[in-house]
Amino acid sequence: MAQGRYNAQQIEAFTQQALTDGFCVLPQHFSPAILAAWRDAFAPLLDAHITREGHLPNRGPSRYYVTLPFAAPFAEPKLFEDEDLLAVVEGLVGKDAVMCQLATDTPTLGSDYQDVHRDTPPLFPEWGRETPPYQLAVNFPLVDVTLETGPIEIARGTHMMSKEEGLSRLASGAVALEPIMMRAGDVMIRDVRGLHRGTPNRTKTPRPMVVMGYSRRWLFRPEVSIRIPRAGLDALSPRARQLLRFNPIVESLDADGNEVYQSFAY
Repeated sequence: MAQGRYNAQQIEAFTQQALTDGFCVLPQHFSPAILAAWRDAFAPLLDAHITREGHLPNRGPSRYYVTLPFAAPFAEPKLFEDEDLLAVVEGLVGKDAVMCQLATDTPTLGSDYQDVHRDTPPLFPEWGRETPPYQLAVNFPLVDVTLETGPIEIARGTHMMSKEEGLSRLASGAVALEPIMMRAGDVMIRDVRGLHRGTPNRTKTPRPMVVMGYSRRWLFRPEVSIRIPRAGLDALSPRARQLLRFNPIVESLDADGNEVYQSFAY
């Protein structure tokens, strides 16, 4: 196994921050060259998506969710198999996690504030309290995220309380939504239960935010998946095949249908 950038104590600190606040950020962790290749390859995908599905308002006006094809340059093990990333993921959702999502959220000029929401319902709503983490979003931008380009806003600590309690605390001022500015290369590991919202992009430059989803080994959400081309299986490491084991194997990526992950806010 390759050596990561951080030692065990530092990994534990990131993990504890995510457990406490609902997220942590690994600064300047991913290669600028890789992200530049992703940015160039993503631009025509976004244009095609807007042409095909731009009328869908499910994430708000001028805000687009685009699943990425599991092919070069996006099928990059240096990112989804990153040692430090997977160490924090393991500390949060246990060993033998599943990678279940590879997509982007991109506000463009004309976007607005989203309603405050979570990205998943509680596992056991009748229980009346929250469980340890079970699903994570690993977010990293392809461009710098500033107040003008539309940062995500997160209310720290709300992942471990009911949505109703979190909203009540927001209304009372006990907690606040914080805009999270990021530079291209920063990596956020986020418990998807934390209350958050997207904010407007007031510039003419799209602001792609990648999401790689990881969950506990037993969790399956049929609305998200990564289509794995059969021709690329042999190139995957044993660990990558294990991470991706619950995703569909397809003969070709050409027959790409409409996005199925439409209901996202809970």
